[in-house]
Amino acid sequence: MTSAAAHPSAPATSATREPMLRAEGVSMIFGRGDQAVNVLDNVSLEVGKGEFVCLLGPSGCGKSTMLNVIAGFLTPTSGRVLIDGQAVRGPDRRRVFVFQERGVFPWLTVEGNIGFGLFDLPQAERETRIAHYVEMVGLKGFEKAYPRELSGGMKQRVEVARALAVDPDMLYLDEPFGALDSITRLVMRSELLRIWEAERKTIIFVTHDIDEAVQLSDRVIVLSARPAKIQTIVDIDMPHPRDISSPRYLELRDGILDAIGLAHKV
Repeated sequence: MTSAAAHPSAPATSATREPMLRAEGVSMIFGRGDQAVNVLDNVSLEVGKGEFVCLLGPSGCGKSTMLNVIAGFLTPTSGRVLIDGQAVRGPDRRRVFVFQERGVFPWLTVEGNIGFGLFDLPQAERETRIAHYVEMVGLKGFEKAYPRELSGGMKQRVEVARALAVDPDMLYLDEPFGALDSITRLVMRSELLRIWEAERKTIIFVTHDIDEAVQLSDRVIVLSARPAKIQTIVDIDMPHPRDISSPRYLELRDGILDAIGLAHKV
């Protein structure tokens, strides 16, 4: 396993990619006094342009909080987040969040959902872009379908297509496949990778699933239990598509299990 422990004075980054995002000493405390809950503890990291990074950690450790800070939905108690050298001070339409809960609009068709953020475009361009992403996510023939007529995996494809249609610089995904069954989850991982390889957007993906992290990402940033610190960072040095039964895959997965103290408990 290739790994590196992050340190506030030397945040982790990919040596081969131009840094796009930098989090510096991010801490988050909710509440005050006896009611204070320390969620993030001096987290520093970097993400390269076009990189696929997973934030991995146990449930409740602060992964989603960190993602919300990066996205500008939360202001950290201390520290800061920079994107392209500019401080993040709130949400930005150039960076799109795909939430854990189902986010499709039930009153809109597939094409209506995908085109929701495109009202400022000329109609012809809007229709062309919708058609492009309908085809990219494999929903051709379902353009006029409503969410109630779609499977869970198809709804998730609509969410990803809607996010991509506005041509964001970055995508933030918070356990987007967590509610799907195991087979559909595997299919959606493959679909997301196919789309990422075509679009090369910068992706920060939150998960507590080690296999999901190793299968998808360029790097896995492993967070500790709350208050979250970076325990280790693992470079996933395998080409896509990844053979989940290969010795190297199993070595990387088991290395992460060892880092979080679960190597002999599963």
